[in-house]
Amino acid sequence: MAINFSGEFTTPRTPEEVFDFLSDPNKFGPLLPDFQSMSMQDPTHFTVKVKVGVGNIRGSAELRMELSEALKPLRAQYKGQGTAVGSQVTVNAGFDLSALPEGTKVVWQGETSIFGKLASMAGGMLEPLGRKNIQKLIDGLQKALSEPAASPVVQAPAAVVPAVSPDIVGVPQSGTSAEAEPPMPESAPVEAPGFSPVNSNPSDQGALAPAQQHGDDNAQPNN
Repeated sequence: MAINFSGEFTTPRTPEEVFDFLSDPNKFGPLLPDFQSMSMQDPTHFTVKVKVGVGNIRGSAELRMELSEALKPLRAQYKGQGTAVGSQVTVNAGFDLSALPEGTKVVWQGETSIFGKLASMAGGMLEPLGRKNIQKLIDGLQKALSEPAASPVVQAPAAVVPAVSPDIVGVPQSGTSAEAEPPMPESAPVEAPGFSPVNSNPSDQGALAPAQQHGDDNAQPNN
C-alpha cells in the first residue's frame, strides 16, 4: 500500500538557512510524528524509532534513514526503510527550495509504502492516518522555520591591561643590574662611664657613679 503526499509553505529564513536545517538529521529527525529516539551512524545516515498506533494495533517502527541528496541551497531529500509491527516500510521525502523577497518557498513531496501484516490488518485506516502524520511533520517544520535564525552572540573583546613600565615600579630593566644597597649596620649603644642604658631616668642619677668619684679624688690641683 502506497501513500503519496505533497504541498508547500513559506518561511522568512533564507534558502541557505532552510537547507542547513533540513539537511541536519539531528534537527529533522525529532520532528517525525511519534518520535521516540534516534542514533547517528555518520553525518548522512541515522536510525530513527517512532511509535505506531493504528486502531488496536500498537508497536514501534525502526527506520534506517539516509540523506540521499543534498544540493545547497536548492534541494534536500531523505529515503529510508525499516519494519513496523511485522511489516516492511519504505519512506521517501524531498524538499525543493526557492528564494523569495521575504524568505524561502519550500515545496515538499514524498511517498510511504507499507507491505505485510500491518497493511492487511489496518486496511483503510492507514491512508488517513498516514496523511495526518505527514501533516504533523510539515507543521513541525513550519513552526521550527517560522522565525529568522538567531544571530550569533558577539562577545565584547577582553579589556587590555596596559603594561607597567619597570621605571615606575623601581624594577631594573632587562639587561641591567641594580646594585642592592647594603643594609645599614645597627649602631651599638654607647655607654658613658657610670651610665647604664637600662636605667636612663635622670631622676635616678642624683649621685655620681663610683667610678666618677674616684676620678675626682685623684685629680691634681692646678698650679
